[in-house]
Amino acid sequence: MQHRFNMKLQVTHETHYDYQPVVETAQHMAHLQPRDTDVQKLLSHSLQISPEPAQQSLTTDLYGNTRCFFSLQMPHHELRVVADSVVVTSTPLSAPDDASGMLWEQARDLFRYKAGCAYDSASEFVFASPGAPRHQDFVDYARSSFGAGRSLFEAAIELMERVHTEFTYQSQSTEVDTTALAALSLKKGVCQDFAHILIACLRSFGLPARYVSGYLLTEPPPGEPRLIGSDASHAWVSVYLPAAPGSGTGRRIGLDRSESDAPSGMWCDLDPTNNRWGFGSPGEDYVTLALGRDYFDVSPMRGMIHGGTRHVLSVGVTVQPVP
Repeated sequence: MQHRFNMKLQVTHETHYDYQPVVETAQHMAHLQPRDTDVQKLLSHSLQISPEPAQQSLTTDLYGNTRCFFSLQMPHHELRVVADSVVVTSTPLSAPDDASGMLWEQARDLFRYKAGCAYDSASEFVFASPGAPRHQDFVDYARSSFGAGRSLFEAAIELMERVHTEFTYQSQSTEVDTTALAALSLKKGVCQDFAHILIACLRSFGLPARYVSGYLLTEPPPGEPRLIGSDASHAWVSVYLPAAPGSGTGRRIGLDRSESDAPSGMWCDLDPTNNRWGFGSPGEDYVTLALGRDYFDVSPMRGMIHGGTRHVLSVGVTVQPVP
């Protein structure tokens, strides 16, 4: 199926560290290159690193994300990393006719272990992970959405809407290492917290769900200029909808190109922060960066340093349409 790519977006993601005292050596891993998907094409990407790394290499991780490793072997008081990417995006794919055909209990049973059963790569996202652990509190919160005999699609959409409605988005109310269980108790947080809570709830019912990092085009209020660097990274969730029994479609919807040989099924993207969903992405104003079990698989920057016992981190993100 051919899709029309309607929106061209430029993303500039700048990360700056100031260290005290000096850092002697450092090694870092960056997930800053957007993916190619059914609804997104990467046109260009560059990564500028200062000071210049002694080593730098690109690899592909287990989930098909492009990551950059670099090492710094000279003393430095600051580190600046600027990722500049241009993508074109399209509207989400149309929901297939059988999107609501699979009951959530049927989907759960497909991913219970059976000797000799066929491998489905989505099963990797059923298990608990550091950012989305198993806990009875997640089951208790999500239970009202997962009534007996309800379709997985309808239950997942309702659960996303509940997180959007019942939780308060509040900047700086949590930290990067705030647990999903703590955020569930607080009933507030940021997009990372909402994504971890939704993932943990879905996995608690034995359903595959993955973390998606990326960006969202934000428009300034009418009459106000776009502020460079005022945007932020974003995060949402994908839930896997297996093909309905007897559908015979064999379609693979909402999958990345690297997953073209995966069993039939579809990933539905859910953004509880903004109450939006779609197949392939929640909308053409979204940019998909990386996929993983949770934030800790795909954090934009992480690493190890020798020295620099104190640091100040500043991050600026700009997402703007390209004429």
